[in-house]
Amino acid sequence: MHFAPSSPIGIFDSGVGGLTVARAVMERLPRESIVYFGDTARVPYGVKSPDTVARFARQIAEFLLARDVKMLIIACNTMAAVAYEEIRAISPVPVLEVIDAGARTAVARTRNRRIAVIGTPSTIASGAYLEAIERHDDSGMFIAAQACPLFVPLVEEGWLDHPVTRLTAFEYLTPLLAQNVDTLVLGCTHYPLLKPMLASVMGQGVRLVDSAEAVSERVEDLLRAMDLENPGPGEPEHVFHVTDVPQRFREVGERFLGRKLGTVLVESI
Repeated sequence: MHFAPSSPIGIFDSGVGGLTVARAVMERLPRESIVYFGDTARVPYGVKSPDTVARFARQIAEFLLARDVKMLIIACNTMAAVAYEEIRAISPVPVLEVIDAGARTAVARTRNRRIAVIGTPSTIASGAYLEAIERHDDSGMFIAAQACPLFVPLVEEGWLDHPVTRLTAFEYLTPLLAQNVDTLVLGCTHYPLLKPMLASVMGQGVRLVDSAEAVSERVEDLLRAMDLENPGPGEPEHVFHVTDVPQRFREVGERFLGRKLGTVLVESI
């Protein structure tokens, strides 16, 4: 393969959630082109075996590498938890993922060394954030974890500050507030859309860590260190690949991306 500073960044996810990562990268690095892949035909990944998730992740990574991307970003927490090492082993370009980025930022931001993580049941059950936080600080950080299974369908419904969503957030987050945490990691790519509401529930004393923003910071640092920043000056090109275009995909996807999707190509892998 051949890549250069003008080559695109590859971002992939099990569906539309990773578009929040693409959005964070676009906002931080507006000159960079992006090739996005969402496996919308096989979502959700959280109910599949680790071997199946790793196989799907490898297929997607190979698809993106064939398009001469200069970096891969695993935007799906489930894929990051079980397939990161396998993807890194086959990739000739740097591989970043949301879990390590979010954990790194949380460790840097906490003041009282008490961190909470919210995510889907599969992500929380994997213990991946716990391991990542301890990898960056193994001196006995207190870590609380809470699965929030209803947040994903509420976000996809567009109920970002609906009374039902707020009530659900109080139910999920009250036990974390009782633990006196000062940092909350949003461990799912859907959750950044809930940030204003989650911040109001947690209160001013709790810092929110958006893994999408955290990984975009890592992307910027790594591109600069490797001298791979796109010098411009032309408009970047963003291409979106999916394995199915379900009803309302464009509506939901544009809510996540914060802009028009443009061309969406359906692929079979």
